[in-house]
Amino acid sequence: MEYILKSIKQRKIPINPVIVISNKSEAKGLEIAKKLGVKTEVIESKYFKGSKTEFDKKIITILEKNGVTPRNGLVCLAGFMRIISPEFVQKYKNRIINIHPALLPSFPGLHAQKQAIDYGSKYSGCTVHFVDSGVDTGPIILQAIVKVKKEDTEETLSKRILQKEHKIYPDAVRLFAEKRIKIIGRKTVIS
Repeated sequence: MEYILKSIKQRKIPINPVIVISNKSEAKGLEIAKKLGVKTEVIESKYFKGSKTEFDKKIITILEKNGVTPRNGLVCLAGFMRIISPEFVQKYKNRIINIHPALLPSFPGLHAQKQAIDYGSKYSGCTVHFVDSGVDTGPIILQAIVKVKKEDTEETLSKRILQKEHKIYPDAVRLFAEKRIKIIGRKTVIS
């Protein structure tokens, strides 16, 4: 999120960030957003136990109140460790993107870096993708490759992958803002 907002501030991405929403009041990203002049809001997910749909409806209400609509908005997930409801995905179809620390479709879900090491992968990396109703299964926008070293731990591999994430996530947002991404079936075409 920080690298996306900094790229926008440096005018590298032609988009206007309107709000950062977190489900945790102590999230580091809230302070970063405030320092970069972006409005923030917290919706504590702990108050929506057992009701993912109600939680997501609250997020949608806040997005729409701030002008982020299914016709003109983009929702970027960054450190948002919740699976969003099918209703949310459908309402913002092809307007929600996420980043994952693996070369999808390999190693979806949590601890992707550890999965890659345990599997014996020679290469890992990160993937920016559109969000669909599955877990890390949406159309891929961009990927970056990171070599897995034999001495790697989950932490060391994660750090190198994160460096690539900081580059390709803002790039993907820029491509979206410039209307250069077209989805054809399961694939994206970048013009």
